[in-house]
Amino acid sequence: MKIKEVLCALEQFAPLPLQESWDNAGLQIGLTEAEVSGALLCLDVTEKVIDEALQKGCNLVISHHPLLFRGLKQISDQNDVQRTVWKAIQNAVCVISMHTNLDSTLGGVNFKIAERLGLSNIVFGAPTTFSAEGEPLSGAWVMGELTEPMAADDFVLHVKRQMEAESAMCNELLRRPIRRVAICGGAGDFVLDEAVKAGADAFLTGEMHYHQYFGYEQKIQICVIGHYESEHFTTEIFRDIIQKACPEVRTEIAETNTNPIIYL
Repeated sequence: MKIKEVLCALEQFAPLPLQESWDNAGLQIGLTEAEVSGALLCLDVTEKVIDEALQKGCNLVISHHPLLFRGLKQISDQNDVQRTVWKAIQNAVCVISMHTNLDSTLGGVNFKIAERLGLSNIVFGAPTTFSAEGEPLSGAWVMGELTEPMAADDFVLHVKRQMEAESAMCNELLRRPIRRVAICGGAGDFVLDEAVKAGADAFLTGEMHYHQYFGYEQKIQICVIGHYESEHFTTEIFRDIIQKACPEVRTEIAETNTNPIIYL
């Protein structure tokens, strides 16, 4: 099985045209004609992740966040990105990233979060593309329903437990039951007003600006769990895609924790 076949499977699931104009998803480093020895699945690509790939005999790293996001004017040892690129090239490790295209596609990042929370009736909050039959195929966020309404404090504890988050930043606790939940993984404060208009009781995301918390008291329960925490189960999406389309390819979920934020 060649790397290009894995790349094709990923792009069929999350087409590159779905990515935002500022993004850089797709092939990052490497020659796709090479045979796959194994695929290491991760959220971020760092030197330690490349080391783990080598230790596990994987010549392919698949990440959610692109390694090459801003242009490089040189490849040396001046910063972590340059060192990681150099190490990957030296060791013939191919790097592929599926970012905002995976965020917005059907069955993508937001659907994975909804699955973790046990939501049902999951739909795109604001669909952006449709099939020939008019079925929504992509959107920046999703809405789903809890099986049973929850009190706000119970909802926050449920989110922390299911998403393996150490903490959550919330606004004033909602004094009504939560049933409908809007979700946008990563940095999603741009969705907040849309979620309120759509009738969501709660909004879950990875990070928000400070001033965005103001003015939503008793309108919607905001629950912010951290960027890494909201997306680290993305590796399971990669695993499922590859196991279905390329079952011969060995997949490994990275053990390296790349979260740059610690909680004290």
